[in-house]
Amino acid sequence: MPEPSSSTRAPRIALTTYSTKPRGGVVHTLELAEALHSAGMAVTVIAMGEPGALFREVSVPVRMIAPPGQFDTLEERVFSWIDAMTSGLQGMRDEFDIVHSQDCISARAAARVRDAGAPFKLVRTVHHVDDFTTQALIDCQRNAILEPDRALVVSKSWQDRLLDEYGIAASIVYNGVKADRFRTKLTPERRAELRNRIGSGNRFLYLTIGGIEPRKGSEFLMKAMAKLKAERPEPPLLAVIGGHSFQDYRDYRDQVLGSFSEMGLELGKDVILLNTVTQTELVEWLAAADGFVFPSTKEGWGLVIMEAAAAGLPVVASDIDVFREFLVADEHAILTTTGDVDSLASGMARLVDEPEIAGRLVQNGMNLVAGYSWEATAEEHIRIYDEILRTQPK
Repeated sequence: MPEPSSSTRAPRIALTTYSTKPRGGVVHTLELAEALHSAGMAVTVIAMGEPGALFREVSVPVRMIAPPGQFDTLEERVFSWIDAMTSGLQGMRDEFDIVHSQDCISARAAARVRDAGAPFKLVRTVHHVDDFTTQALIDCQRNAILEPDRALVVSKSWQDRLLDEYGIAASIVYNGVKADRFRTKLTPERRAELRNRIGSGNRFLYLTIGGIEPRKGSEFLMKAMAKLKAERPEPPLLAVIGGHSFQDYRDYRDQVLGSFSEMGLELGKDVILLNTVTQTELVEWLAAADGFVFPSTKEGWGLVIMEAAAAGLPVVASDIDVFREFLVADEHAILTTTGDVDSLASGMARLVDEPEIAGRLVQNGMNLVAGYSWEATAEEHIRIYDEILRTQPK
């Protein structure tokens, strides 16, 4: 029998991502895929990695494309991954009506396959724009924004930037938060076990997520920790989750960690590197911590802030424009001046010293999270997919 026409069946959607690790774009991909599936959409996740490599199980079909080998430079790595993704998508070219890419690599690959005659429409969510330093990567990133049939963003800040810098009128579709996923009650024994594992004891335990890299404001965070240690008889402890990135930040990481001695910090005593953890462990650490700190200098939206708020943690964050779109200072978070060590240290100290504001942030944070659901995000995506298929010619 002939396959039903696109007008008589639900559109077939592929959500593509270059990674399997718990980075923001990958989290977005999996959460959106499951919400679309729950809404009755035929959705498949396509990721670069080995079978079973996704950081958590998902309730939708998953197709994996094997990544290439290792390469010396970022340019070589990016273009080899685009080639591998192109080859993998070419074998699926007739299976989808819409391919929705979450990153430059899969967007460039999907554009190649579409331009070679594949019948799908290409959608791209631009979470943020990287500060590449070579012209080849700058051009590659630019093309990954210009080539799709439709561009989406997750904040007004990035909508404005894409219009100003690329002439692209992108649609805003905010992220959601699966609040129940992050609300867990640890037994006193389990909470004590986790905290004792890193030597926190009764010290105020700050958690941050994203590893040590420039746009996470890691240098400023470590200097703020050093300032707090120098000024307070019982300074807070910082636990850092994450660190996997497609880009190589080893030099930056080594520079930051190498400055600990002159700052008076001790790795393993004042700052604990938990690296990449499972989804279950992540939720447990959010429940075991006392506060969440996120001094980023650039983000697409701030999904981990909302996840921390859903877990009941009070938040200290930088005051970048994208955070100010959904956070009100001293209502949802303590907002500190971006890149200002004194401001960050002061904000972190407030959370320790002012339990009344911590309690207010917790309650207001949970109320804020309640207004952002992946179900609503999926509904807006479905509307956009339908609009694309109805109004754009094949």
